[in-house]
Amino acid sequence: MTDEAQQPVFSIEKLYVKDLSLEVPSAPQCFLERDPPQIDVQLQTTGTAVGDAIFDVVLTVTVSAKIGEKTQFLVEAAQAGLFQIRNVPEAELEPVIAVACPNILFPFVREVISDAVSRAGFPPVLLAPVNFENVYRQRLMAEQERQAQGGSEVPIQ
Repeated sequence: MTDEAQQPVFSIEKLYVKDLSLEVPSAPQCFLERDPPQIDVQLQTTGTAVGDAIFDVVLTVTVSAKIGEKTQFLVEAAQAGLFQIRNVPEAELEPVIAVACPNILFPFVREVISDAVSRAGFPPVLLAPVNFENVYRQRLMAEQERQAQGGSEVPIQ
């Protein structure tokens, strides 16, 4: 094979919203509240091989806003992308899926979340940037600790 055929390939094949849900359980009373809500943000990333060197990576962001015990809104968006990842050493594949792909997906999911919250009648939620490399490292360290303490191995998604 030629050197060109062995070069690593990383390309975006398709970006799409895989799932989107919004709940405003305490409407219309929630619009009369004057106190600012407590915002909680949760992130989850998964990656699955779906074809020859094609991976479906999904970044799911869940944002909830509460005042006391009352939920003002709950929005969850799963932003996905099909990525071609070819000729990448096996040891480097996981970081590409866990770091590079979510870095590409995050600006899109941030816009989806902000738009959904605004359409629900609330001020937009502007998600702070996320360092997915740090998130990945922390997850690896936590798994190594679990293994060192005799815990069962947890597969990285």
